[in-house]
Amino acid sequence: MGFEIDFLPVGEGERGGDAIAIRWGNLHGDRSEQKIMVIDGGTKESGKSLIEHIKKYYKAAKVDYVFCSHPDADHASGLTEVINNLTVGVLCLHRPWEHAQDLKNMFQNGKITGTSLKANLKKALEDAYELESLAKQKNIRVYEPFADDFTDGNAEIVVLSPTKDFYSVMLANFRETPEPKESLTLTERIVTAVKEAIKWVAENWGLETLADPQENETSAENNSSVILLLQVEGKKFLFTGDAGIEALSGAIKKAVSLGIDLKTLNFIQVPHHGSKHNIGPSLLDSIVGEKLQEPAHLKTAFVSSPKDGDPKHPSRKVVNAFMRRGAKVLATKESTKCHFDNAPDRGWVKAEPLPFYDEVAE
Repeated sequence: MGFEIDFLPVGEGERGGDAIAIRWGNLHGDRSEQKIMVIDGGTKESGKSLIEHIKKYYKAAKVDYVFCSHPDADHASGLTEVINNLTVGVLCLHRPWEHAQDLKNMFQNGKITGTSLKANLKKALEDAYELESLAKQKNIRVYEPFADDFTDGNAEIVVLSPTKDFYSVMLANFRETPEPKESLTLTERIVTAVKEAIKWVAENWGLETLADPQENETSAENNSSVILLLQVEGKKFLFTGDAGIEALSGAIKKAVSLGIDLKTLNFIQVPHHGSKHNIGPSLLDSIVGEKLQEPAHLKTAFVSSPKDGDPKHPSRKVVNAFMRRGAKVLATKESTKCHFDNAPDRGWVKAEPLPFYDEVAE
């Protein structure tokens, strides 16, 4: 058995997204001996690139699983291209509008009805709603991926987050919903809205300046991201979307309950394009492993980062923190990155990992 994990570049300038294609099985054999998954499609343009990539390198016109990690346009938009142009086995995405009736009692405005909330969510999250509509038109099975439904820690695909209860709390705090009775302080929105002057500080192997983020520092939409574990012949691959500390903490608890040791991961997606607001030392110790005395490449981490994302996406603090724990970190920037084993030779050159930085943005 072999595998290929491809992270395609998304967006231009400082704005990026996620577009991931995965193939595993007997990659030198017939298509019937393989499985193909897409996680997020980025923009319409990157969605088209995904289609070309799958046809050219996977020699396939069918995708077994399509996952939309969360409804943000930089993740969902390109998947409409995939649904329209490839055969799809099952579409896995959350449908906020289907939870409207259960949510209406959580808001301060008592005049909110389930019907009006459902309509508002469909309109506001049009990329995700379009995905569901297209799937129904094409008779593609639609499944909502919740951690509650996964009880076998040895399964090939395991959803570690969100649970249904956690998702309901996050959904009540989406930008598209009214003010909840108990609202989250979405610090990240303030942080990203303010252009701060960059101050550089020194780091070395023994000096880590990355701090654990405060609770609610990640938006509710991002924390609703599907956190997905793929297991292929004893190898573990973790995909995190834009999840923050609340979601990742829940994923750790779910993994423990299933007897899964995340520290034995072979591959991990750096959350939210490498933002320092989504991950900290405590979580990294539990997911990637504890800090090493000296550099070593024990596992691989990929980060979807825009061309001009530096120094925020990825944060140099985050890159250094992953490296201290034995992860080799590679970023998409402007080119596709592939992590593979026992796969057909594409004639590609070896990608260079990101360096350890001796100066990081504070």
